[in-house]
Amino acid sequence: MVQMSRRMFLLGASAAAGAMALGGPVGCARPGVAGNPVGPGAEAVRRLEAQRRTTGQAVVAAQVTARPVQVDLGGTVVSTWGYGDTLPGPLLRARAGDLLQVRVDNRLEADTSIHFHGIAMSNDMDGVPGLTQEPIVAGESFTYEFTPPHPGTYFYHSHTGLQLDRGLYGVVVIDDPAEPGGYDDEWVVVLDDWVDGTGRTPDDVARELGMPAPGRLAPRAGGMGSMMDHGAMGGMGSMMGAESMRSDLLGGAGDVNYPYYLLNGRTPVDPVTLTAAPGQRVRIRLVNAASDTAFRVGLGGHAMTVTHSDGFPVSPRNTDAVLIGMGERFDVLVTLADGVFPLYAAAEGKPGHAVAVVRTAAGTATTDTRPGELDRRVLLGTALSPAEQVRLPRRSHDNYLSVDMGGTMAPYRWMLNGATFPDTAPLTVAQGQRVRMRLRNMSAMFHPMHVHGHTFALVDGGARKDTVTVRPMQTVEIEFDADNPGQWALHCHNAYHQEAGMMTTLSYRA
Repeated sequence: MVQMSRRMFLLGASAAAGAMALGGPVGCARPGVAGNPVGPGAEAVRRLEAQRRTTGQAVVAAQVTARPVQVDLGGTVVSTWGYGDTLPGPLLRARAGDLLQVRVDNRLEADTSIHFHGIAMSNDMDGVPGLTQEPIVAGESFTYEFTPPHPGTYFYHSHTGLQLDRGLYGVVVIDDPAEPGGYDDEWVVVLDDWVDGTGRTPDDVARELGMPAPGRLAPRAGGMGSMMDHGAMGGMGSMMGAESMRSDLLGGAGDVNYPYYLLNGRTPVDPVTLTAAPGQRVRIRLVNAASDTAFRVGLGGHAMTVTHSDGFPVSPRNTDAVLIGMGERFDVLVTLADGVFPLYAAAEGKPGHAVAVVRTAAGTATTDTRPGELDRRVLLGTALSPAEQVRLPRRSHDNYLSVDMGGTMAPYRWMLNGATFPDTAPLTVAQGQRVRMRLRNMSAMFHPMHVHGHTFALVDGGARKDTVTVRPMQTVEIEFDADNPGQWALHCHNAYHQEAGMMTTLSYRA
């Protein structure tokens, strides 16, 4: 959630980066893809959005207001920022192909923005200040207007500073007009880590980590050598006891220990209750809106079937638990037994958990005991295969890009290809290319890497995603079609890593 000043934006990414004027920043082309950047106000962007719109298209209008609020987390009331009096913010719902209009009123004493995470929208509506729009200044409003092309589970959040970690998020469900159904009920479940209003703010956490003042990124890091002085081996991450790491599958646990972990805005002291009848089949839309925490999620006494990842259908997989990185979403189906059960989300590699009570009968549930399901079959997003109807068509790639992840804890700096944003070199592509990208993690920390404006396929397995968790010292290759022109952010969805510079630009050239 890096926010550049106007001067930083005009100087831009790499030594020659760019001016926006909503017509497109100017930057350095990489060898093999020459031409001028296709900016958010370019004709190609407007033309594609016009093609998505249809005669008689339904219009779904919504309004959200970013403002200071007091929120009850379940026995603990905190002063924070939000889009409403509860967490998460209002659910936004439309059908694929509808025109979605979301007016955002900024009642904060700070700039803000909204990014609609995972939706392949037009570039001028992507909500990244300094790259696709000017920030929404205090007291002003902005209306995001776009046609979501694909059904699925998505979410919206501020893309300014560390505001995501202050409660500025909500869920977007884009329904499939041809939804086959096959379930009796639907629950939206949002996971989060929480510090704001507990005596510290996210900006305080950033200072404790050694980050520069908000909005002032560290100068460019030096070379590949520093990439191997990686994090998760010191700093706040080292405060976690050995017991909390006993079942860590990611080889790292984030950099921040949080006092609370939330499920639909509530702590385990006073959890939400989800009710149904015995034998009913429920679709659970799981969203990880946390800033620094992956969660291992299971329902005590039940198995689950994963049906979707990041909005797109997958070949159904049965499992006991799923491991969901920051920014990822899973849809799962569960046939409910008779009784009361914990829907348990363990903070991966950290002490603490979030929980909900699933009730189909009278009785009580234990919410502080880790269900055995979490230590049986545990499924990661990289193990999924796509449903045949969404498999990326086979073709050779025209453009090969490489992104190396690295960082240091002291000083606190996270890099892509040896540099911190805005000094990272843009990754250039051309309209119509099949792009293959190597995501190589050269650190001891896991990184959920998110590409704006596109859904990619995992080369190994093929599942369609927009966020993929890359484990320490591992490599994941992805492919996508360059079919959505503009200037797009690519970054780690650990909010502190991104704010410390782990971001670059996927830059269309024409």
